[in-house]
Amino acid sequence: MNRVLKVALLSGIAVTLASCGTVRGLMPFGLGQDKTPQATASEGQRVSVLEFEQQLAPSAALSGRDFFIPGPQAAIAWTQPGGNAENSVEHVIAAVDFTVSWRRGIGAGSSRTRQVMAPVVADNGRVFVLDGEATVSALDAGTGAQAWRTDIKPVEDSRRTGFLGLGGRSDGGGFGGGVAVGGGKVFVSSGYRTVTAIDQASGAVVWTTPVDVPIHGAPTVSGGRVFVVDVENQIQAFDTATGRQDWSYRGIPEPARLLRASSPAVTGDTVIAPFSSGEVVALRASTGQAVWQQVLSRTSRTSALSEIRDIAGRPVISRGFVYAVSHSGVLSSMDIRSGQPRWTLPVGGVNAPLPVGDVVYIVSKAGELTVINRESGQVYWTRDLNEGRVRQEGGFFGFWDHTVRPVWSGPLMASNRLVLTNSDGELVAFDPKTGVQTASIRMGGPVYIAPAAFNGALYVLTDKGDLVSIR
Repeated sequence: MNRVLKVALLSGIAVTLASCGTVRGLMPFGLGQDKTPQATASEGQRVSVLEFEQQLAPSAALSGRDFFIPGPQAAIAWTQPGGNAENSVEHVIAAVDFTVSWRRGIGAGSSRTRQVMAPVVADNGRVFVLDGEATVSALDAGTGAQAWRTDIKPVEDSRRTGFLGLGGRSDGGGFGGGVAVGGGKVFVSSGYRTVTAIDQASGAVVWTTPVDVPIHGAPTVSGGRVFVVDVENQIQAFDTATGRQDWSYRGIPEPARLLRASSPAVTGDTVIAPFSSGEVVALRASTGQAVWQQVLSRTSRTSALSEIRDIAGRPVISRGFVYAVSHSGVLSSMDIRSGQPRWTLPVGGVNAPLPVGDVVYIVSKAGELTVINRESGQVYWTRDLNEGRVRQEGGFFGFWDHTVRPVWSGPLMASNRLVLTNSDGELVAFDPKTGVQTASIRMGGPVYIAPAAFNGALYVLTDKGDLVSIR
């Protein structure tokens, strides 16, 4: 009976849609196709349109050459989404045994109307996390025991409506935001249009400042100010003691953006703001005055001019240079003082670059891990992280299968391993010199957030809302 129903359904679809040329071409077994002879292309030279794109290639000059990686250092704090205010942590001691120590649920995971997007931070023996419903939890870093739990959703937000929280709360979700730690407080940004300070020891709310639009990225704390970038490409600086806004700077509005959001980088009196327009802007941290601006965007023969240019990976400040990558395909090393590019490469990505020793590691949006010479921008090697992980998933009645590739987050250098997570629910370690996979652990759910390191452990937050400690 089921078989008869399926055949009848397919026949009905074929009759209904046979007049559509696009659909006719997709129908299985020739159903609904026109048998009239059609013109075909003649034999001749075929030119791949992909060859018009500039491609990364290993440098012959670097073939067989080694590069320097500094030894691991103890990570006694991980106070910012990128480890510190510069988003630059080269090599930490963490997860030497590479085994699961403990696992704890931290609250709501991702769903249709909410997303777990906030990187883990840690300080003073505790790990701080934000779940999919804007609830902050403090857990003991050694045991996973909960110290406190604070819901920061505004009470009046329950009366608002909107799509996915962009216009307010809708079925549970002003999603996004993140946490950072500094000066005895936990600072929380959220999609519920608030920036909040919580007492690090007790979990009590110290102050809450409302903002005009949602904030999907985590904050950065430095020099008595907390910096956030909202969904309308405005960076705002708030006083950490009072929550008063010190200044704001608005970039170019950009309606098309990625779900994954970035955080500013700060060194001294310079803050580097990433925007979804592809802009990287250097500002005075004290006043918000613009110092320089670069746009990491390019057009190509194989992509539309309206391609998303979002800088979803955190910019990194390291040794006097800013490293940033855009989704549209530009990776650049820029002088922190002038913004002048030292080198630029055609790499599109949504993860923060990782400068370590002589090199810079970057994972492209296609899942390729590339090692680049920090000084020259020449490529040592590139490895396809999805080799052996690509799979086909069926569509309607098994027809129109589509290819699925894991989405990668990271990397982080920990105890002589290059560590990444992926949407297949893996924590994977690679040899930093060769790119060969050396170990992996199943996390029990998809992971879209890079791990954090603290007191000898790695902390991984899954999309289901589980925090996993790896020793």
